[in-house]
Amino acid sequence: MKVFLSVDMEGITDVVNELETDPEHGGEAYQANRHRMTREANAAIEGCLAAGAQEILVADSHWNFDNLIPEELHESATLLRGHPRSFSMLQDLDGSFAAALFVGFHAMAGTPRAILDHTFTGRVRSVRVHDRGVGETGINAFLAGFFEVPVVLVTGDAAVCAEARTLLPWVRTAQVKEAVSSGAARNLHPKRAADLIRGEAERAVRSVDQASALQAETPVGMAVEFKGTEHADHAELTPGVTRVGGARIEFTAPDFREAFRTFYAAVALASGA
Repeated sequence: MKVFLSVDMEGITDVVNELETDPEHGGEAYQANRHRMTREANAAIEGCLAAGAQEILVADSHWNFDNLIPEELHESATLLRGHPRSFSMLQDLDGSFAAALFVGFHAMAGTPRAILDHTFTGRVRSVRVHDRGVGETGINAFLAGFFEVPVVLVTGDAAVCAEARTLLPWVRTAQVKEAVSSGAARNLHPKRAADLIRGEAERAVRSVDQASALQAETPVGMAVEFKGTEHADHAELTPGVTRVGGARIEFTAPDFREAFRTFYAAVALASGA
């Protein structure tokens, strides 16, 4: 059995503010969070192995995708790190994988009482797929669904866990913290968090046959609302995109793989604003 892990940092235990997730300016706090991120990735890997996974690909999915500490990562896993990557947090996922697990994820932009809520970039206000609001969990789950791969576990704060369960009724979650604001949270002890993730990962992979792949109706319609008109000025340069109002773009794609490519290109252009 092959399993895919996408690992972000904002949803890791004890991470509460943006500076400590920043490789350039986060200093000792960022370095400490690299160890925490690796520890929770290892907990998920151990759970997958206990459930019978024979091959595990771990995609480092925070910032420039080079945060996990290779020497500390479980030796049974293969690590995908570095950028650019055409499919971002799910690079190299395909239909040969039995399941995908999202570790250390965060809630979509605009979610109250959620640690560091955003959707791919701070310039995005909202993303909609067929008029359904989605964040990174939903966008990546739809992309996994294109390959008929179910998302079976999401770990992070209470907000992203609730978001995941609403979108993916079958998904298991591991809540490691509960935000009291966008920059403060009550956190589990790191050992308890790792134990929780390990157990939920094992249960999730063991019950993969009860999960479903989230598949978008085709053709896929997407809309992205940016926080400023200058961001949409750049994003509308993406082929196939239509500017709708001051800060919104819309587009249609034949399937979600192509929809993601258009979305990711538009967000990358907007990030240059």
